[in-house]
Amino acid sequence: MITRTRLAAGACALLAALTAGLAFPAGAAAGEPTGQDAPKVDLVLDVSGSMRARDIDGQSRMAAAKQAFNEVLDATPEEVELGIRTLGANYPGDDRKTGCKDTAQLYPVGPLDRTEAKTAVATLSPTGWTPIGPALLKAAGDLDGGDGSKRIVLISDGEDTCAPLDPCEVAREIAAKGIGLTIDTLGLVPTAKLSRQLSCIAEATGGTYTSVEHQDELTDRVNQLVDRAADPVVTPVPAEGADRCAGAPTLKSGLYTDREEFGQQRFYRVDVRPGQELRASVSVAADRAVNPGYGVLMRAVTSKGREIVRGEAAGNGRTDVISTGLRYPKAESDDEDAPAEAVCLAVSHSFSAASGVKATPGLPLELTVDVVDAPSQAGDVAAFGLGRGWWLLGVLILAGFLAGLVWGWLSRWRFAVWRTN
Repeated sequence: MITRTRLAAGACALLAALTAGLAFPAGAAAGEPTGQDAPKVDLVLDVSGSMRARDIDGQSRMAAAKQAFNEVLDATPEEVELGIRTLGANYPGDDRKTGCKDTAQLYPVGPLDRTEAKTAVATLSPTGWTPIGPALLKAAGDLDGGDGSKRIVLISDGEDTCAPLDPCEVAREIAAKGIGLTIDTLGLVPTAKLSRQLSCIAEATGGTYTSVEHQDELTDRVNQLVDRAADPVVTPVPAEGADRCAGAPTLKSGLYTDREEFGQQRFYRVDVRPGQELRASVSVAADRAVNPGYGVLMRAVTSKGREIVRGEAAGNGRTDVISTGLRYPKAESDDEDAPAEAVCLAVSHSFSAASGVKATPGLPLELTVDVVDAPSQAGDVAAFGLGRGWWLLGVLILAGFLAGLVWGWLSRWRFAVWRTN
């Protein structure tokens, strides 16, 4: 069982870049962007009565949301089709049945007219209930059709008031439809209960949850999510790893999926030419109950089984996905016709099934492979492990040495004066 993490800083940075959507070369054979339809985003804003609270930088939550929306509308990329939906904006009464139907499309999803959208936002005033579940269902319908990326950004300051239509269950139903829709959530000055509910909604569709207490945080985060929608949609390609390096499938740069059984090791082959660098990351997801205490290990080995480099990570049962990564730069060769080296990626994990849980099929595995031109020595390789900071350390050492000499001379001089007197 893997018990500790020993990823180098470079591998950590690589993994973060890969998981954030590292772009692949134009000639990649897998994980190509799919579809030409414009990306779509539906901003779903809570306009319930609680948005009157004045606890965001001295202004009301509603005023902060309006200001953030205006800035987001100015920064929205031209290729993004954006819409705005409200919940709790129109019915001020006490009838729960009516209040839980209070969701409306303020601005339709489509090419953005910034002036018209800002005018619509300016009319909003905190009013009624918080029907998050019904609003999510309607928002999914707003984004229906096309094969471009689809994203709902939900902004709320309170938990849903219209159960038993549980918004978490609604999010799971949306995810089960397989329409590639992601829901990101933002909680304005959230309570613990609201954080749990918004986190549940986001996790159901692979989205993110963010707690917000300042207006600039709200603006920045919504801008990030709208920009993310414009990123190309990448579809993973199925790949069946082998139980040994010799029979492993050869992969090019791309995104791949596989399943790995408990106690199994999967091999994948990548050809790396002199002067190129192999960058890879792997994520293993626990799609069923597993025992706590587990890890994932990925090794780059030669065709003869000699380990070149490894990346590993450990988990404690508090997350259902664990990832690690590695990088391997192959030195340049004077021989222009030098052949590519077959590098095998060996992936294993130490998950174990909980009592009574089926061991098959294996756990879902997602593998990212990228082969790029190796970075130059000056720009990327650390000098003495310090990168470009080595010269500063040298200056500090020299300054410390000179200061020590001066201090020693002064001390001896003062002591000599004292003895003389």
